Amino acid sequence: MSTRRTEAFTDGVFAIAATLLVLGLTDQSLGTVRTDDDLARGLLGLAHPVFSFAISFLILCVMWMTHVRQFEWIVRIDDAGMWINNVRLLLIVLVPFTSSIDTTYSDLVLGRVLLPVNFFLAIVLGWCQWAWAVRSSAIADLTADDARRLGRAGLSAVLISGAAMLLSPWLGSIGFVLFALDGPLTRLLRGADEPSSPPSVASRDGGGSDGDVGGRG
Repeated sequence: MSTRRTEAFTDGVFAIAATLLVLGLTDQSLGTVRTDDDLARGLLGLAHPVFSFAISFLILCVMWMTHVRQFEWIVRIDDAGMWINNVRLLLIVLVPFTSSIDTTYSDLVLGRVLLPVNFFLAIVLGWCQWAWAVRSSAIADLTADDARRLGRAGLSAVLISGAAMLLSPWLGSIGFVLFALDGPLTRLLRGADEPSSPPSVASRDGGGSDGDVGGRG
C-alpha cells in the first residue's frame, strides 16, 4: 500500500504527543504567590520539570525527523510495516505520561527510569522499521549498500538512548544530553555521505511504470 496515510497518521500522533507534554508543567504548583520574589522562587522550583519537558520535546522532534527521512525513501508499506509503526506510536503517546512521572517522582529510581526506557523502546522500533523496509524491498531508488549505511546511522540513536537508559537510575533525564553526540556518532557509523536524492513525488504516489514499481518492491 501507499505510505501516505501512514505518514499522515504518524505526523498527527507525534504532534499531539508533543503538545500534551506541556500538561506536565501545568500540574506543577508555584506555591503561594503574593510578590514577584515568590513567583521567581516558584519558577526556579520548576527547573527540573521545564528541563524534562524541553528534553522530551526535543527528542520527540529528533524521532519525528528520523521518521520523515525514512519515509523519503520508503514508498510502500504492508501490514507488518504498519504494525511496527503502530507499536512505536503506542510508545510515543506514552511519552507525556512517563515525562510527568519523571517530573513528579524524580527522587525515586523508578520515576527516573521510566521516561528513558520509553524513549529507548520507541527509538529501537524506529530502527526496526528501517530494517523491515530493507528486508521487504519497500525502499525506492536506493542501493542495498546505501540502505544498510542509513540503517547504521539510525543505530546511533539506539546506542545513545540505550546509554541514557542505563545511566538513568543516577542521572534521570539529564542523561539525554548524550544526544549532543548524535551527529558525530551518526557520521562515524554511516561512513559516507548520506544519499541525497529521494524518490520523486510520482514514484512515491505510485505514478511510476509497472516495471519501476516491481523493481522497487
